[in-house]
Amino acid sequence: MRPSFHPRLMNGPFGDPGLFVPFVFDKRAFLFDIGDIQSLDGRDVLKISHIFVSHTHIDHFIGFDRLLRICLGRDKTVHIYGPAGIHRNVEGKLAGYTWNLVQNYENRFVLNVSEVTPSRIHTQTYHCRDRFLLKSPPRTVPFSGKLLAEPSLSVSSEILDHDIPCLGFALTERFHVNIMKDRLTALGLPVGPWIGLFKKALFEGRSPAMEIAVPLGKDSEIRRYPLGELSADIARITPGQKIAYVTDAADTPANREKIRRLALDADQLFIESAFLAEDREMAERKHHLTAHRAGALAGEAGARQFTLFHFSPRYTGREQVLIDEATAAYHTAVRSEASRRP
Repeated sequence: MRPSFHPRLMNGPFGDPGLFVPFVFDKRAFLFDIGDIQSLDGRDVLKISHIFVSHTHIDHFIGFDRLLRICLGRDKTVHIYGPAGIHRNVEGKLAGYTWNLVQNYENRFVLNVSEVTPSRIHTQTYHCRDRFLLKSPPRTVPFSGKLLAEPSLSVSSEILDHDIPCLGFALTERFHVNIMKDRLTALGLPVGPWIGLFKKALFEGRSPAMEIAVPLGKDSEIRRYPLGELSADIARITPGQKIAYVTDAADTPANREKIRRLALDADQLFIESAFLAEDREMAERKHHLTAHRAGALAGEAGARQFTLFHFSPRYTGREQVLIDEATAAYHTAVRSEASRRP
């Protein structure tokens, strides 16, 4: 299976947190946290449609300015989700600049910023050509764990405790459509944009009788297939990817339960590991996880793979110690979970 998402941490384990998730079959990307984003070139930044901010400590939010600089003057909408206070934080960033000339921009750049609270999501819209001044009250919808729902994917969240509200996230693909290229060749069908429309129809649950137009590239010839027939001929449906992202969470029973729920059966879990278990008292004071706890949670959640990040600089040169501690805890937890199954 060729995955739909290729997630990568933007910085090393001692750098600012941030997970960049480009879409393989689309010029689009998600971003989880927006710390230092200098490693992303302008083309990557312009792919970002949604940003999911865990909290607004400087190392998780300082990249907002670079995003703003690259997107100004573009015809683009960026959706930002964050914890309580994110509106105030974004407005503070925007207030730091003078916007007297933006009405001359021809393109429409918009920020949709959603503040996540235990029961509601409040969304404010900031238009560049309005100098980012608010023109209408926030739109409010209930929050029951899901931030975003599209035909092919969803993003869910848990509100964790970092002595302030801090969001953890999970990106879940509904299912994965594998195109069998040997079947395309056998049918004489070319690869092209029509495949994206075909997949979109599957994700939207369209009727099997719906016709899919396939341009053959020969004198503008078009061949038409019923969706159900084409799916049976060229596609294999498999479970979708799940990617979880957890950072800056105190090691409390409530947080542990929420993290396990968020990361349940994840293909990849990106989880902070600020301290070693021998320094757990410091971890408690700073409301962070230890490497041991991070590995154990990954195993208890059944995550198939996990990646550590957000190491304290006190461990510079000792990265492998953190990895080894988490790996040992992971395998212990996996064995323990397996022994409980009938």
